[in-house]
Amino acid sequence: MSGLLSDPWFYVAAIPAVILVGLSKGGFGGAVGFVGVPLMALTIPPVQAAAILLPILCLMDVVSVWTWWGVYDRKMLVDMMPGAVIGIGLGWLTAALVTEEMVRLIVGAVALVFVLRWIYLQFRHGADHAAEPNRIAAAFWGTVAGFTSFVAHVGGPPFQVYALPIRLDPKVLSGTAAIFFAATNALKLIPYFALGQFDTTNLTASAVLMPLAPLSTIAGAWLVRRMRPEVFYPFTYATVAVVAVKLVWDGIAGLM
Repeated sequence: MSGLLSDPWFYVAAIPAVILVGLSKGGFGGAVGFVGVPLMALTIPPVQAAAILLPILCLMDVVSVWTWWGVYDRKMLVDMMPGAVIGIGLGWLTAALVTEEMVRLIVGAVALVFVLRWIYLQFRHGADHAAEPNRIAAAFWGTVAGFTSFVAHVGGPPFQVYALPIRLDPKVLSGTAAIFFAATNALKLIPYFALGQFDTTNLTASAVLMPLAPLSTIAGAWLVRRMRPEVFYPFTYATVAVVAVKLVWDGIAGLM
């Protein structure tokens, strides 16, 4: 067994990381899924953590799509997916130039402004205010989500910047996010393989952690199905706020 797989500290970081990502995959649109790479990066390099997580994410996506089968917003997917493909391509082309710290800082700042804007709108329009779908905005945020997902598996906040203000039914939002990230992560497999990230050690580590994926994803879906919209949306926005602050902090710390 390799040094990685015999290191108990790897499991101390990796097991909670996979469980938290799975809960997020189960229905919270990837809101807290950002913790996966940073948590595992406490014991291994961030790039290796991302490579180990990607096959696990793909399995979670299969479970998530199956769990929310037939419940999704077709227009949102049609409007956002072309941008996601472009974003993944940009991430691949700039993989050697853009650092994870830069991406975390940008995504965190955008997400923080997004949450502050939501708070302002609650005071101005009330809790039931919903934005109208916008194809240009969907394409833009889809591109950002694809790019940040490729670089650091943090596509959740950009996706939610567009999706949350529309206030879909929580189940429909969860199903839409499941399909969006299933397609995005599947597309990422090709460039990750081309960049040489899927060596024997990383794939073996993915296989060891894989049994946690379906259990944690189903648990996340179970929680979402029992949440009312008036609970789901404030909870999700609060989660995004925590994510945003953590991303900004990590980005600044990494660039200093």
